[in-house]
Amino acid sequence: MIIRQDNKMADLIHMNYLLISVINRFGIDLGFRDKTVFEVCREHHIDVRFFLEIVNAFHDKDYFPDEDLQDFSIRLIVDYLAKTHRYYLDEKIPEIEQLIDEMVNTCFNQTDNLNMLQKFFKEYKEELAHHTKREDEVVFPYAIHVEKAFTRGKADPDLKNQMNGYSITDYINEHDNIEEKLFDLKNIIIKYLPPPKNRALCNKVLSELFNLEKDMNDHSRIEEKVLVPKVIVMEKQLRKQDN
Repeated sequence: MIIRQDNKMADLIHMNYLLISVINRFGIDLGFRDKTVFEVCREHHIDVRFFLEIVNAFHDKDYFPDEDLQDFSIRLIVDYLAKTHRYYLDEKIPEIEQLIDEMVNTCFNQTDNLNMLQKFFKEYKEELAHHTKREDEVVFPYAIHVEKAFTRGKADPDLKNQMNGYSITDYINEHDNIEEKLFDLKNIIIKYLPPPKNRALCNKVLSELFNLEKDMNDHSRIEEKVLVPKVIVMEKQLRKQDN
């Protein structure tokens, strides 16, 4: 079912509870009563078209209108992606880390492979932080700089120097596959940990990891299929103007 602006915002949560975190990233909290998506977005000064493209892309894996998302500014896309990074690092990762620590401390009689689990998650957390920091501090500002120059019709000397030493295609080539490491983390729990004393807690950890993996896959699709192609087009045009 395609989510539309006349749907009640509360109905989105009933359709897919995983959309709660996506909606929160737009600065929208629960308590929207019977207001429609359009009404809530208007109150929060949110572009309702952009909101609908994002929630539909997360709600339905087969819904991904690349061309529609290409209509929106790079700054708008980057702002959303950066907020998603903060959600991962400030909320989701600490929550999962706390659950893993609780699981390790209370769910097992044996210590085999438990240290490996905690060590692997710590390394994953550090790698994710490094990955998002590079995007926030290098990739996203570069993309916005390119868009500003494209709008003006000319690259300034600083951007020309940047483009000579870096392009958005370099980012594609160096884009770490964080999702694969998340899959490995799930496998440690599924395949190698001893039977837990608290099965519910163990299942909760796995459920949270699966949800995070899905969220990150959708996040990466927006980066690689919307942001990057949009910047590539602008880079090419700016280089043509410089020749």
